[in-house]
Amino acid sequence: MTDKGTITKITDGGRIVIPAEYRRALALNTGDDVILTLEEGTIRILSRKEALRRAQEIVARYAQNCSLASELIAERRQESENE
Repeated sequence: MTDKGTITKITDGGRIVIPAEYRRALALNTGDDVILTLEEGTIRILSRKEALRRAQEIVARYAQNCSLASELIAERRQESENE
């Protein structure tokens, strides 16, 4: 979705209304948690699902040819043997 922006107001308690079109585009529903980040004077809103996807993408770059789960299990077994 490409958007040139929309105007909304900040209400009591610092609340803002996210327009329905934006909520639909982000698959956000009432009661969902969102993650806010402040980047160079801009507030970005991420759904938990999107934040998880981005985190997995970052980890995947560093773990391309290995299984992190297998590494962790092997480390735990080694620690157990050393006890």
